[in-house]
Amino acid sequence: MTNTISGDQRGFFKRLIPPTPLSRRLATQSMLFATGESTFMTGSAVFLTLVVGMSAGKVGIALTIMGVAEFLFAYPAGRVVDRFGPKRIWALSTLGRAGVFCALPFVTGFQEYVGVAIAFALFASLGASSHQAYVLDVLPRNQRVETQAYMYSWLNVGHTLGAMIGGLALATDSLTVIRWTPFFAAAMMLANAFWVSRLPAAPHDLRVASGERRVKPTGPGPIRNIGWILTTFFMGVLWTNQVLLQIVIPLWLVAATDAPHVLLAWLFGTNTVLCIFLPAYTSKGVRNLRDAMRYTWISSAFFIVSCVVTMITHSTVGLITVVLVWLGHLTVTGAELAISGASWSFEAELSDPERRGEYQGVQEVSSALGFQWAPALYTWLALSWAGGQGWLVIAGIVVVATLGLGPSVRMAERFRDRHFPPEPESEHEQVPEEDAGVGADVDLAADPT
Repeated sequence: MTNTISGDQRGFFKRLIPPTPLSRRLATQSMLFATGESTFMTGSAVFLTLVVGMSAGKVGIALTIMGVAEFLFAYPAGRVVDRFGPKRIWALSTLGRAGVFCALPFVTGFQEYVGVAIAFALFASLGASSHQAYVLDVLPRNQRVETQAYMYSWLNVGHTLGAMIGGLALATDSLTVIRWTPFFAAAMMLANAFWVSRLPAAPHDLRVASGERRVKPTGPGPIRNIGWILTTFFMGVLWTNQVLLQIVIPLWLVAATDAPHVLLAWLFGTNTVLCIFLPAYTSKGVRNLRDAMRYTWISSAFFIVSCVVTMITHSTVGLITVVLVWLGHLTVTGAELAISGASWSFEAELSDPERRGEYQGVQEVSSALGFQWAPALYTWLALSWAGGQGWLVIAGIVVVATLGLGPSVRMAERFRDRHFPPEPESEHEQVPEEDAGVGADVDLAADPT
């Protein structure tokens, strides 16, 4: 077996297994994380309303507060990641998530849950920035996109396993079982934290351990990189395919078509299966920024087809409606798969290797600005505006965002060429498997200075 992903010609099912030791370990981490998270999320609505005793309105307010907190924490979290090293913060943030899950069974009301939710937002922000900073830092440049495709596949495997475990807890119809389900999620997070702690140190972790972090990175930071901010904003808009997938198309099916509601299960099942088996294939064509831009247009084309096909189902009946709704969901899954590879390429090629955490923090903020307005607007456009003609406006929004990406990416390229230092040679070499042991670890209990 070769360590070169792009040259591997394995069979279809074998391609679900990442080809290098490090990529397999990263994929396993993705599965552990998603299994724990989805175990709780599957039954979270029942947990918050029947176990904690909050009304649906208070649940919405609490989740909104958590979203705002995560937005506010994003940029400072990225700075922390660069200060102390991505692997250390990644492992510690995962331990923090485990602690939050342990606290959930003891929450008895709205105020307590808001406190726990804010803590979760903090650890989620730290985890998001440190995870991506570590992956980009530790992987050779020519393996970053495809390895993240494998991680995405295994993440979906974990979400499927977690949904099954959470479903079994709900099937008991016991509030006691549901109350203590977060303990299983906490156990998975502890296992995940241990797994992360055994990963090899990335180049930035080694620089932190040697004391190089005391030297301020050269050049301006991401806040002055307007091209990066605009690129990640437009990418946030393109990722609103998830709003169609999870919110708008299901609501449309129920409110505006004669399709049976059980079709929703088949729609989500199709998406899950495709996102497990196809990312390693769909990402193979992304080798540089030009390929990434081409994939954004492919994603947008799928998005537009989904909008048009779904809009038509307002006036169809019977089996034709079922087929068209399924096709609309299938094409929006194509949009998701195409934009995944493009987004990984932009992150790898356009973020400063000395400031990966800070760049991830800025990306979290700007992409949220490009995404968070979509659930309310898209739902209104599709269901309440001009008899379904709002689907065309939704498609137009994505076209405008894709048109904006070209100039913003070129602007970010020019900024990179002027200000970024060359990546250290070690970042282009595969970390040997034997280096993944104790000697390469960052001691989580050590004094970071």
